[in-house]
Amino acid sequence: MASLHRALVGFLLVVLAAVSGAASKSFTITNNCQYTVWPGILSSAGSAGMDATGFALASGESRAMAVPSGWSGRLWGRTLCSTDAGTSRFSCVTGDCRSGKQDCAGGGAAPPATLAEFTMDGSGGMDFYDVSLVDGYNLPVLVAPQGAAAGGNCAPTGCMAELNGACPADLRVASAPGGVGAGVACKSACEAFGSAEYCCSGDHGNPSTCKPSPYSQFFKNACPRAYSYAYDDATSTFTCAGGDTTYAITFCPSTTSSVKAAGASPQAAGRLPLMNDTMVYLGADQLGTAAAAPPPSSLLLAVAALVLAGALC
Repeated sequence: MASLHRALVGFLLVVLAAVSGAASKSFTITNNCQYTVWPGILSSAGSAGMDATGFALASGESRAMAVPSGWSGRLWGRTLCSTDAGTSRFSCVTGDCRSGKQDCAGGGAAPPATLAEFTMDGSGGMDFYDVSLVDGYNLPVLVAPQGAAAGGNCAPTGCMAELNGACPADLRVASAPGGVGAGVACKSACEAFGSAEYCCSGDHGNPSTCKPSPYSQFFKNACPRAYSYAYDDATSTFTCAGGDTTYAITFCPSTTSSVKAAGASPQAAGRLPLMNDTMVYLGADQLGTAAAAPPPSSLLLAVAALVLAGALC
């Protein structure tokens, strides 16, 4: 009941901001996985905080959150979480923010984790966003702008492929210590080997010396629009014009596909396009367009009144 109350209040904040006529941003976070996901949120230094930094989303559940003007930060999903009966400490096998509780409270995602990154109202008044596998991968994520004004490279992005089963053996994170059990996450080459070549550091700390590796190509082949290494900007950064925009962030989108197991070879998984000019598999529920008309303000006010009444019961 408490989670329903929080969801209703969050939705109410988004609706009332839209009715007031002020420019507003919001996230609608949805869990389409067949298991619970615990989203984590980290605000950048100097950015206003969100109303929550971590919570649980059961399978099929959504949560709407208002986003402060100029917000910058990242969002990810934590998996296989539990609370220790003896210490009451909360932790997750993947994406753990090491706060010891559901709220991340300023803690970032322990790699490997699939990251959705945002800078709102940035240069030229544009929103910048991307989905990054630079810190590895733990579950599929789709980011789709809805109701954005025309302008910029405003399009869905993400990684909708299930990569844990295909992860190269030397990057694979197993469900049990010692590499035993099914794969639950896939490390980046930087995390796995720590070399300057893979981490784009030292002599490799610039675009001319840090190049794609066979490992980053494994991620790029499966998820062409996601960041696969540090200087993968050209095909992986997206922008929307400022204004009232909702970003739908979906874990395990319904179009998720599996890449066949690649064994030890990081290049063995064939190309699996995420989205391109001819792809028609994304449903209307996942694709937001700048042309989408906002609901009439009278309807928004009516919905807000009903939500407020229910939230205060």
